[in-house]
Amino acid sequence: MAAYDIDACELEASKHFRNRYMREWNWDYVYLREAIKIAVVEKVGKNKYEAFFRDKEGSKKIIFVFYKEFNTIFVISGAEGK
Repeated sequence: MAAYDIDACELEASKHFRNRYMREWNWDYVYLREAIKIAVVEKVGKNKYEAFFRDKEGSKKIIFVFYKEFNTIFVISGAEGK
C-alpha cells in the first residue's frame, strides 16, 4: 500500500514538468492524477517515487515526491519511451 492517497492529496507539478511533458503529452491535472493512480509505482528514496505508465502513444515515467506534512504530491519530472 502506498504512503499516500492519490484522491485525497493535493497535486502540483514543477514548471519543467508542466511546460515540457504536460504540454507535449496534452495532459491536464485530472489526467495526471488518473495516470498516477493506474501506474506501477516504485519507491526510490525516502519520499521519492517513480510511476511507470503505458498508453497508446508509448510508455511514460513520472518522477514525484510525496510531502506527508502537506499531504501533497509534487511532480518533478518525466520521461518517455517508445
